[in-house]
Amino acid sequence: MNHAKKNRCLLFAGITLIFLLVFLRFGLYFLKSGGFQGLSLLLPVLLLGFLLFALCTSAFFAAWVYEDCGRRGEDPVLWAIVVFAATPFIGLLIYFLRRSEIKTACTACGHRISIKAKYCEECGTQVEKEDFCVMVKQGTHHLKFIAAGIVSMVLMLVCLTGFIVSAASGNGINTNAASDERVWNLGTISMNYNAYRNGVWKLDFRSASEGFVKEQDMTIADADVQLLYADISCGTVPDGATIVLWLVQGDAVKSLDVTNLSQPLEYPLHEFENGNVHVRLQINGVENTVSEIYIQ
Repeated sequence: MNHAKKNRCLLFAGITLIFLLVFLRFGLYFLKSGGFQGLSLLLPVLLLGFLLFALCTSAFFAAWVYEDCGRRGEDPVLWAIVVFAATPFIGLLIYFLRRSEIKTACTACGHRISIKAKYCEECGTQVEKEDFCVMVKQGTHHLKFIAAGIVSMVLMLVCLTGFIVSAASGNGINTNAASDERVWNLGTISMNYNAYRNGVWKLDFRSASEGFVKEQDMTIADADVQLLYADISCGTVPDGATIVLWLVQGDAVKSLDVTNLSQPLEYPLHEFENGNVHVRLQINGVENTVSEIYIQ
């Protein structure tokens, strides 16, 4: 009994730790991204709700499996971990396909036998049980875990649906390349390389959704003498396709068409102030593009 209690405590402690790690991950991302700047508060709340309710769903069904395994003489911790880690849908399917029938202890020798057995296979003692008792023992147990799991699943789907609808409609998401807030994208980009090291931003991509924006914050140390250098080469430029370089710092906004540069761009920064500046590339149909941008 003490061993089972210890395993149960370890399992619940592990699940609690996972919840704390999810909160920590969101907290660190919140700090790193400037507090989800450019996003309506509803979107991160819905996403966090989806993750937490998904974890709750897995935890409640894992708790039910833990108790069910105890009734069947199987390893409850192992199966609870399988259900929790494999998501409740896949985990429960595996469990129901593999779980053994309910067993009870023989009153004569203690050997575990099927509740449907008429004789103990170990000592041969006849087992007399009423059919009603068998039905009771086979009945659904720990309904509170099942009910809580279903409620969590419904709330998870509600949060997911709300997040998808809000994201698809673009409500509460800043996609304006001229904005001083962070720009978020609803599309996709196929990148080969993206890195910012030693003040140099290198971006190499194959293709991107129309209007996709990649951005990198850079620092202007001396706006009067420094220049922004941009070496951008577009391998494929369909008719009407462009790539636009944006420089945004508060109310100071500058956009430059850099689709067909014959030589690297050298742009003076005297219209900006010393400090951080948003450097953005707005991709409008160009493909197979390699760029290198820095301030010097």
